[in-house]
Amino acid sequence: MLDYQTIRSLMFKLDPETAHSVAEFFLKNYKLFSFAINLMARNNFVCDEKLTQEIDGITYINPVGLAAGFDKNATMFQSLPALGFGFVEIGTFTPLPQAGNEKPRLFRFPEQESLQNAMGFNNDGMHKIAQRVQKKYPFAIPLGINIGKNKITPADKAIDDYFKLVQKFSEIGDFFIVNVSSPNTPGLRDLQNESFIKELIEKIKPITNRPIYLKIAPDLHLDIANELIFAAVEAGASGIIANNTSNDYSLLENAKDFGGISGRVICEKSFEFFDEIASNFYGKTTLISVGGIDSADEAYKRIKAGASLVEIYTALIFNGPSLVKNINEGILKNLKRDGFNHISQAVGASR
Repeated sequence: MLDYQTIRSLMFKLDPETAHSVAEFFLKNYKLFSFAINLMARNNFVCDEKLTQEIDGITYINPVGLAAGFDKNATMFQSLPALGFGFVEIGTFTPLPQAGNEKPRLFRFPEQESLQNAMGFNNDGMHKIAQRVQKKYPFAIPLGINIGKNKITPADKAIDDYFKLVQKFSEIGDFFIVNVSSPNTPGLRDLQNESFIKELIEKIKPITNRPIYLKIAPDLHLDIANELIFAAVEAGASGIIANNTSNDYSLLENAKDFGGISGRVICEKSFEFFDEIASNFYGKTTLISVGGIDSADEAYKRIKAGASLVEIYTALIFNGPSLVKNINEGILKNLKRDGFNHISQAVGASR
């Protein structure tokens, strides 16, 4: 069997979106590759009671999830537990289908182990996607539904888009992620204001019994971020996911002047942003950390800072399918080193 570095060298000869389509073909046609998928599951999935948590009424076998953006059309999630994930986000979904932004819109920076994307919520729309999800739900691991507004929807009608999406997926997902922080839909980040977030959460909260999490950008001024989080939690949100991609282009040499940056180059920025948020909100709401996490030590650092769960995406592309296993096993080693009997003891331990 080829090792991942060989596979990666071959995949990196392809355009990034083409390479993603190759991976999608393999993962969505899992029945054709059942032997390989089952082998991956046996090799990668870490199941240890020390890692199992119940958070907001949902049981997570391990704390490492896949961030939104990988499975935009809910075609691959049935295979993702084989990579070791304890939960997955699918989406971002919009009410109407949309093609996204013009290509090229996804760029690799292998030396920095980072990506830059300007995808623009390309997806098949909620009706077609809901049909796919419904066939597989309830799912083996918690399934997060990441939702956003259509590009053509004006700001004063944006809440209607989120409302429709929550109605559509309320019985076929385990939690919702409100995405108002992608830099790739014009005007979307302008919705990261206190009055809009409060009104939005208050409107969608009564129509679902699923937890709702707000995903925020790392480029927000901390005072504004704190105001947003307070407004969201007060309105009924269950927690915060920090953070989305960054449009701080100074972080990446030869960056484009559009889209969002993810991967190793935003690791430090993401941690500092999360740490500041956690200093105010740890113990008051559920905190989930994402952004540049590519090792067990970094994941554990976020957990000790207050994250109940962590998510990865870009690092998976550069490190391969053993990454999630390595992170979970590394967390277990760190727990043992620090004298903790359960991950819950480590959450917020450095606060």
